[in-house]
Amino acid sequence: MFHKVLVAEDFDCISMGMVHVFEELSISEIHYSKYCDDAFLKIKRALRDKSPYDLLISDLSFKADHWENKLNTGDELIAAVKKMQPEIKTIVFSTEDKSYKIKSLFYDLGINSYVPKGRNSTRQLKTAIESIYSKDEKFVPRELHPILNDKSLIEIEPYDISVLNALSKGLLLNEIASEFKNSGIIPNGCSSIEKRINNLRIYFKARNSVHLIAIAKDLGLV
Repeated sequence: MFHKVLVAEDFDCISMGMVHVFEELSISEIHYSKYCDDAFLKIKRALRDKSPYDLLISDLSFKADHWENKLNTGDELIAAVKKMQPEIKTIVFSTEDKSYKIKSLFYDLGINSYVPKGRNSTRQLKTAIESIYSKDEKFVPRELHPILNDKSLIEIEPYDISVLNALSKGLLLNEIASEFKNSGIIPNGCSSIEKRINNLRIYFKARNSVHLIAIAKDLGLV
């Protein structure tokens, strides 16, 4: 079983709820962090001391306060940790329910499991930890299988997300083109952007750009 686990979670009640799970699994060394920067430093220090963490369990959202952080979300933390320690196992424990977001965690960040917080979350968390350790495979709760088996969202590219984000801010076509040029995003010509918007409307069966953004928000794309 994993012997050294780090939990990145900013609510004490959630962290305390995990204690029973760790006790049942005989995991003795558990550390907690309420901030992503602190979690990153703990993992970095553990690597330096040649006593690395086996497993990182992280929420996605962390409430902002007076502390300034470079890493503000769980996905930012996981991405940074994976660059430093690619072999570490990762579980996301969150209330996030947007299908695109959940899929991107598996496909883009390579997490080992996603456990939604809820009535059965502690049981699912225990099962996820056991499966990842004993079978060295990903664990996906049954209710999330339709999301991961839906291949339609895999085709969405980072450029499409940039276009959707610009539209969601109410930018006009020429304003999007200007913003893309300033940000070094290509293609950044008005005709190319307009063509991509039309393709996205067809792809999502949206009646207009407003409908397109509404669909994108429902899917967690923006």
